Amino acid sequence: MKILVCIKQVPDMESKFKIDAAGTWYDNADLAWRLNEYDEYAVEQAVQLKEQLGEGDITVLSIGPDKVKEAIKKALAMGCDRAVQVSDDAVSGKEPCQIASIVAAFAGDKNFDVIFTGMQSQDRGSGQVGVLIAEMLGMPSVTTVVDFNFEGGSVTAKRELEGGIKAMVMVATPALFTCQLGLNTPRYPTLPNIMKAKKKELLSIPVADLLQVEPRQQTAALYFPEKKGGGLVLEGEVGDLADQLVRILKEKTTVLS
Repeated sequence: MKILVCIKQVPDMESKFKIDAAGTWYDNADLAWRLNEYDEYAVEQAVQLKEQLGEGDITVLSIGPDKVKEAIKKALAMGCDRAVQVSDDAVSGKEPCQIASIVAAFAGDKNFDVIFTGMQSQDRGSGQVGVLIAEMLGMPSVTTVVDFNFEGGSVTAKRELEGGIKAMVMVATPALFTCQLGLNTPRYPTLPNIMKAKKKELLSIPVADLLQVEPRQQTAALYFPEKKGGGLVLEGEVGDLADQLVRILKEKTTVLS
C-alpha cells in the first residue's frame, strides 16, 4: 500500500506573535516552530495502518523553506519511510487552493492508495486543503476523522460533526482522510528512530517544478483583536442586584442609541 501524509510546520502557539511589515501575516522572527498538531495524528494513523497491514510505503510531504525539514524529520522518526520537501520560501502567502494544487501535482501520477492530512493547520485554520487535494485528484474524502478502520480495501471511519455528533461512513480506497483530535495518540520518536530517520530519503523539489493555480483569495490585512474592558461583578442581595442590573442595562441602551 502506498500512503501519503501531508504535514505543515507551524509556530508554537505559545510564541509571542507580531504582525509582519506587510501587515498580512505574522512575523517569522523569534518564533519557535513545531509540527502541526493535527498532522501528528495523520502521521500516526499512517504508521498504524502500515503496521496493521505488515507492509506499505509512507511518503511524508511538506511545503516550505529549509526549516520545514525539522518537522519532516520528526515524521520520519515516527515511522514514515521517505520524505519530500517542496521548496518554497513564499508558502505563507499562498491560499488553500494553491497549496492543494501543489500537492495534487506531486501526487497525481504516484497512485497513492490513502492520503492523510490534518483536519486544519493551527495557524491559518482554513480546513480546506485536504478536501481540495481530494477534489483535484478525483478521489473521495472523509473529514474530521476520529476513528479509522481499514479492511478489505475499504475504510470505515467515524467523523466528528458539529455539536459532538458522530457519523459513521464507509469508503473504498483510494481516498483521502483529514484527521481530528482524538483519532489516536501520536507516538514519541525514540532516539534509535531519530538516528534511523537521518538515513532516510529526503527529496527536495523546487515549487516551480509543480503545477500551481492562480490565487483565488487574498489577505487584505491582519490585525490583533481589539482589547475590550473587563466584566462587571455585581454584589449584594438579590433584589438589589436586579435593580443594579436594570439600571446598567438602561445606561448601556442609552449610550448605544
